[in-house]
This record gives sequence, structure tokens and C-alpha cells, in this order.
Amino acid sequence: MAADPLSRVFAALADPTRRDMVARLAGADATVGELAEPYDVSVQAVSKHLRVLEDAGLVSRSRDAQRRPVHLEAEVLDLMTTWIERYRRQAEERYRRLDDVLASMPDDVSPTHPTDDTTPGGNPS
Repeated sequence: MAADPLSRVFAALADPTRRDMVARLAGADATVGELAEPYDVSVQAVSKHLRVLEDAGLVSRSRDAQRRPVHLEAEVLDLMTTWIERYRRQAEERYRRLDDVLASMPDDVSPTHPTDDTTPGGNPS
């Protein structure tokens, strides 16, 4: 059974090399050879990384004469952004409610601490 699209995107981006490739492709399209340059891996290894990114829908390849540029499909990142944003808003609302509770507390209330007027046996000293 194939994973849902969001799971494929997160799984593809779990690898730091693939995240770096996506970041580099955000600036401009690049060939496999250009993407392989900064890494100490073979072009074949980079191709495998790109295949994972392609399967997740994050990149596509096209043909431009002899050149085969890899293109970032940035709209797929919107899927992640939407998911993350929903939970960010929920967390923000919880913090807002906590701020309201803290703001409604009197400032002159000091925290209560247990007193140390008993011995370890529980008897007053």
C-alpha cells in the first residue's frame, strides 16, 4: 500500500542530503551533475536521491536539448506548510489561553513550598 502524499514528502525530506538538494533547487533548476558537485558521492547516488524526491512529487525532470534539468515542484511544499500551520495555530491558541490565565493571577501571590520543619521520619524536630 502506497503512503499518503504527505508521508512521502516528509519521508523524502528526512534525509539531510535531499533537504539540501531541495534548498539548492529553490534557487534555480540544476542538472544531476550540478547537484552532485558539492557531495562526496557518485552521480548514481544523487540520482537515487532524486528518484525519492520525484516519487514524493517534490521535483520533476525535463529535457532542454542535451540538458536534463531538475525542477523543484514548490507547490508540493504547500501540503507540508498547510499541515504544519494547522498545528502551529493550535499551539499558539493554547499559549494565548495560558497567557490570559497568567495575566489574571494577582502579582503578589508567592509560590507555596513545603516547609522543612520535619525530620525524615515525619516528626517535628
